[in-house]
Amino acid sequence: MKKILLPLALLSTVAQADEGMWMPQQLPQVAKQLKAAGLKLDPAALTKLTEFPMGAIVSLGGCSASFVSPQGLVATNHHCVYNSVAVNSTPERDLLANGFLAKTFAEELPASPGSRIFVTKEVTNVSDKIIAADVAKLAGKARVDAMEKNMKSMVAECEKDAGHRCNVASYYGGLEFYLIKQLEIRDVRLVHAPPSGVGKFGGDTDNWMWPRHTGDYGFYRGYVSKDGKAADFSKDNIPYVPKHHLKIAKEGVKEGDFIMVLGYPGRTNRHRLPSEVAFTFDWNYPAFVQASQETLQIIDRETKNDPDAKLKYAGQVAGVNNYYKNRKGMLTSYENSDFLARKTREHADLKAWIDSNAARKKEFGADIVEVEKLIAQRDADTKRDFFLTSSSPRLLRTARELYRLSNESTKPNVERKAGYQERDLPRIQAGVAALDRTYAEPVDKALVLNSLVKYAAQPKAQRSANFDAAVGITDGMTEAQLKAVLDKMYAGSQLADKAARTAWLGKKPEDFKASNDSFIKAAVAMYEQGMKSEAEDEELAGKIQQAYANYMKAKIAYMTSKGQAVYPDANSTLRATFGKVAGRAHGADGTGAWTAFTTVKGVVAKATGEGEFNAPAAQLAAIKAKDFGKYVDPKLKTVPVNYLATLDITGGNSGSAALNAKGEFIGLAFDGTLDSIISDWDFNKENTRDIQVDVRYMLWNMKHVDKADNLLKEMNVQ
Repeated sequence: MKKILLPLALLSTVAQADEGMWMPQQLPQVAKQLKAAGLKLDPAALTKLTEFPMGAIVSLGGCSASFVSPQGLVATNHHCVYNSVAVNSTPERDLLANGFLAKTFAEELPASPGSRIFVTKEVTNVSDKIIAADVAKLAGKARVDAMEKNMKSMVAECEKDAGHRCNVASYYGGLEFYLIKQLEIRDVRLVHAPPSGVGKFGGDTDNWMWPRHTGDYGFYRGYVSKDGKAADFSKDNIPYVPKHHLKIAKEGVKEGDFIMVLGYPGRTNRHRLPSEVAFTFDWNYPAFVQASQETLQIIDRETKNDPDAKLKYAGQVAGVNNYYKNRKGMLTSYENSDFLARKTREHADLKAWIDSNAARKKEFGADIVEVEKLIAQRDADTKRDFFLTSSSPRLLRTARELYRLSNESTKPNVERKAGYQERDLPRIQAGVAALDRTYAEPVDKALVLNSLVKYAAQPKAQRSANFDAAVGITDGMTEAQLKAVLDKMYAGSQLADKAARTAWLGKKPEDFKASNDSFIKAAVAMYEQGMKSEAEDEELAGKIQQAYANYMKAKIAYMTSKGQAVYPDANSTLRATFGKVAGRAHGADGTGAWTAFTTVKGVVAKATGEGEFNAPAAQLAAIKAKDFGKYVDPKLKTVPVNYLATLDITGGNSGSAALNAKGEFIGLAFDGTLDSIISDWDFNKENTRDIQVDVRYMLWNMKHVDKADNLLKEMNVQ
């Protein structure tokens, strides 16, 4: 890996243990804290992405995971493999309910279409190449276009190394950019998932709660061609051999122990402006919660008597439920906090610091004012268009993507819009082909109608004239009239048929223009204005990038002057966080102290035999018989299930490997606690705890309940 140099301002900082999602290359700068916390490895070794342990950490493109055997076996959360279990399930063979175990390679099942395992190979600072001297002089859309051109050129050069996926990630609000090169394993197979009564035990009732008793684990395997190259699914492919894999800890973790989690956290927002905090918590999150609640109710109603449709929407329901409860928890924490007031004071102090020095005022002053105006405009647009996307039938969105792809394909590859280049075709093709596995017309129509009623009730000036004309929306339409419009659109399209839908891949723009398919016709009608709207959005985005980057530059300088840590917000790139296994002196809402561990005794106590607490009979029998083998904790006198730690994680960290001081595998991070998830915005050292499934619970289930002896042998824990 090439050596990466960070600006000195980012390095001369003082870190708090526990807080911070650190870029691997930053870890030597917090070496003292790591060693004091108990790390036995050399912190410098953690900067080497192709060495141990970083070389074993992978991304699933939304979840984190890790290699745990020399034969490409990947451990992650049950909820990260959930969709793959769902698409392989039928009412007659319900793998979600009963679990799945492949005893041989031949029994492993293809993961859900588009599944990937990404193995990071290199990370290189390319800030000066993305925003070169000529780009720095540009503004608005011209700036966005020039930056995108540089990114595409860089990515294209990187991806000449076949089988790799390269992306340019933005850090510190667009102040810095890094080129990330990853091996893209495209043949991913489902190996093992326990029954939902283990992997999703407690369901949405226990989600984000403590105490927790969830066996949130599952296994994939990566396959490559016989010559070791990334390849599409083939029976001739062989398991990928990683350079490094994690070894399972032989000793169980205990309270007070050092713990480190390595993974790909999605998004945090700790460097946001006060106005962004206010907009998010006063309007955006409440609107999201309301829409999510309605979505869940509609799907439940429409699938109640249709087992096949219920399976198709199981993945969406799980995802919506997760964020629904997450946002509700954040809103509760926000309402009981002084977060906005503190943010406002901090921002005022930053502006006072800038204004106190003529040079700083000249460099940063104008952008601090400008960024507020630009963000206000963006927020107004978001509010205006809130119901627009969800008022579009899923097949219309597919038709628009297909028509956009057709138009982009008339250009040289290098000139195509990012997302529609040749490198993006497999993703688009997989999505188009697999749509019917997660789509049922009655459900989709009901969801769209619910949103469309709200959208159509907006004043005409706040609606999209383009969308209205294409779909047939006019002022004052009743719900019955809107339903009739939708019925006509759905009836006039063949895109619900997989063969008809995939036939549009590769067709020319004139083919689309000649079509009488209702969704295709609407996509064509919306195209020109859609491109104009995209250009307007990019004009605003370019202005925001320029001003926001300078705002972040000022904030970093200010924080550094105070000796405060400056790690970048999470952005789905590889990060490390460290702390200790610890309970809490008090629980949420004034409840008693939280112990650091839960045990299988709690599984029995919660088990009802149905619904969210339907623990498998075989598991309950093993617990009753105290058939625990070597997985008993000496202090707890039984098998531990989950444990708390003072780690700084967020969405995307799901499936992240939890490691002990020697870098051994001790479990999987899978959740936070409801009163501390606002740490995505406002880290609270006192309350913040994340939840891991203990590796001993995983192994006990695999050995004594599911009889996964083949996998235990492969992981060398027999």
